[in-house]
Amino acid sequence: MTTYRIALNFEDGVTRIIDCDEDEKVTEAAFRQRINIPMDCRDGVCGTCKCHAEKGEYELEFYLDEAMTEDEAAEGYVLTCQMMPRSDCVVSVPASSAVCKTGAEKVGAEVIAVERLSETSFGLQLKLDKPIPFLAGQYVNIDVPGSGRHRSYSFSSAPGATEASFLIRNLPGGLMSGWLSNTAQPGARVEVTGPMGAFYLRPVTRPQLWLAGGTGMAPFLSMLEQVAAEGTDQPITLYYAVTRAADLVEMDRVMALADRIGTVNVITILAAEEDAHDRKGFVTDHLSDSDLNGGDVDVYLCGPPPMVEAVRQHLSHAGVTPASFHYEKFNPTEAPAEAAA
Repeated sequence: MTTYRIALNFEDGVTRIIDCDEDEKVTEAAFRQRINIPMDCRDGVCGTCKCHAEKGEYELEFYLDEAMTEDEAAEGYVLTCQMMPRSDCVVSVPASSAVCKTGAEKVGAEVIAVERLSETSFGLQLKLDKPIPFLAGQYVNIDVPGSGRHRSYSFSSAPGATEASFLIRNLPGGLMSGWLSNTAQPGARVEVTGPMGAFYLRPVTRPQLWLAGGTGMAPFLSMLEQVAAEGTDQPITLYYAVTRAADLVEMDRVMALADRIGTVNVITILAAEEDAHDRKGFVTDHLSDSDLNGGDVDVYLCGPPPMVEAVRQHLSHAGVTPASFHYEKFNPTEAPAEAAA
């Protein structure tokens, strides 16, 4: 019997990924794994379990029009009590994880390596006690040992592996930065909680415009890993904007993944006046009409708040509304400040 992976994205940002057999309804599989998707009838009559399927193939058994209209079904809405998967799926649940009696999973991990990639960034590699299923682009909370506090970072590694990697901004006086600089050693133990976040790669069905600022490159590395594994014939334009040339970290890996995919154009931009480079300034100085493709483009943006706001204003002034626009801001405390889709 075939078993599929169903990612349940709750409205509070928590994601839980469950196994669902091909002859099993999604609500039944969720309940078996101690997750209570809201429902009343189980018969396709009440509409209480209505969710939105963002990705994947599935079949719907009987349901009444009063529970879900044909137009809603055409837009990808499903009644999970009647949904039987025919592939891995991503389903948005219009309820919090707490309401569904679940939450983000906490997993122990061991530090494999801490690498000083530049004056402004670290690379952190962890060996997880067990894999954390996540969607490429999502983040986790990593506890800072001895502090009772955590910081949030996007995976830069491919989904599903027991080894996870992260790009971490080096903030002077920062809690995590201090630990990585002065204390962290291979073998140290941390706890990781997640996955979370609405910033993740959707099906690649049209041209892509990916905009990374600084360590905001992390989720795009994970996305590149996924696209390299799955393949695509769609063009992907990846802008990587940093302050100085030394901040262009992980470029060998970026270019290797771009070569594997074959449709990726990588464009780097420096802001610092003193560094020589082909492109200087900010992302918005270099975005072209062809990048926006008349709006027939999926835009993904991850970077500091000023960059996110500048891009949003640029799109507004250009009079272009992308087919989809997904962004995530990172504030100075190293935690995601906002994610939107």
